[in-house]
Amino acid sequence: MDETVSRKVLWRLVPFLMLCYFAAFLDRVNVGFAALTMNRDLGLSAAVYGLGAGIFFLGYFLFEVPSNIILEKVGARRWIARIMITWSLVSGCTAFVAGEWSFYLVRFLLGVAEAGFFPGIIFYLTNWFPSEQRGKVVGTFMMAIPISSIIGSPLSAWIMAATDGSHGLAGWQWLYLIEAAPSFLLGFAVLAYLTDRPEEARWLAPEERRWLSERIARDRREKVEVRKISLAQALVHPRVLGLSLVYFGISTGLYGIGLWLPQIVREFGLSTLQTGFVTAIPYAVSAVGMVLWTRHSDAKMERTWHVALPAVIGGLTLAAAGYAPSPALSMAALSLAALGVFCAMPTFWTLPTALLTGSAAAGGIALINSIGGLGGFVGPYMIGWIKDATGQFGLALLAIAGFMVAAGLLTLVVGSVRPGFRDKPSPAE
Repeated sequence: MDETVSRKVLWRLVPFLMLCYFAAFLDRVNVGFAALTMNRDLGLSAAVYGLGAGIFFLGYFLFEVPSNIILEKVGARRWIARIMITWSLVSGCTAFVAGEWSFYLVRFLLGVAEAGFFPGIIFYLTNWFPSEQRGKVVGTFMMAIPISSIIGSPLSAWIMAATDGSHGLAGWQWLYLIEAAPSFLLGFAVLAYLTDRPEEARWLAPEERRWLSERIARDRREKVEVRKISLAQALVHPRVLGLSLVYFGISTGLYGIGLWLPQIVREFGLSTLQTGFVTAIPYAVSAVGMVLWTRHSDAKMERTWHVALPAVIGGLTLAAAGYAPSPALSMAALSLAALGVFCAMPTFWTLPTALLTGSAAAGGIALINSIGGLGGFVGPYMIGWIKDATGQFGLALLAIAGFMVAAGLLTLVVGSVRPGFRDKPSPAE
């Protein structure tokens, strides 16, 4: 029954959640494409753009933990729907920013609106999948990030080119308005489609509901017996804080690349539409690699090295990308850097879910995501500031690479402290 029920749950939930995250990530990073003409129209410098793009994560940071605690109390279905509807409205409002300060404000409010979505999904998946399956499941779910860029990059470029000047609006304004619509509609779909817990799933047979509920309950008991951590303890736990720093480094690379890649590629001398297609290349490589890597992690039941190794390799290749002698070599290095980020990230999320359960999981996962997500503020702003100061991207990418390498090395330290991050306690415990 294990394989049958798991497959049924996987196909019922994960494709839909991927679609939701696809829309979320598209709304979060389409600012990178809008910037190709928005910065010129509004007179935004590289540093101003980097600050505005990254300030999203300050709002995210401030409201992440409260949002996820509320989710655990009221249920994922209602709270995820609320998040999606409000962020889509704010994202659409970005079309009407008029300068530096309105840009900052809308990006901050978008972070507030979206706070809790990603860690809420990670917490939600712990209600449906036992720990030994989560590497593959989280990896499959997080394929939405590279897929959103594979599809979204050329789509965003095409929207901007096709709509520019229509009804008196610039292409970047239409981009925000059009790409906000799917999130709005999906928010209402969440209410109709998602089920909070296995025991409420009418799409499973009674014996399947009973078996899955008991399997998840046993998985939680095993963790609680070994690691009795309350919400308050989780928020100050050294390993939770250590994981927050690891995720900070990975996020610095993810959003440093994601929010600046279109402008880096544009400097190769390409048109907006060509930039869209070339920008999709690193994400196409990553989509395949992250699935194979997370499956390998599950097969070996090893997590620490499966996070550390790609983070370090990703950092080293990102550093090389800034000084590559040709656009082709630069794109190859950027593709390997993106592959490192996307292989490390889904496997990373198996670590906190192996440590925490219940309210401690909701709060702890949110804390890791919020503190770590500040890397999404530091990365884009640092790149913009260094770009303004030096006139080129090489030194900026080198700085971001340092954070990724440090994250990989810190993973080895955090993962070696007691057996706290194994998915199953050893018999001796």
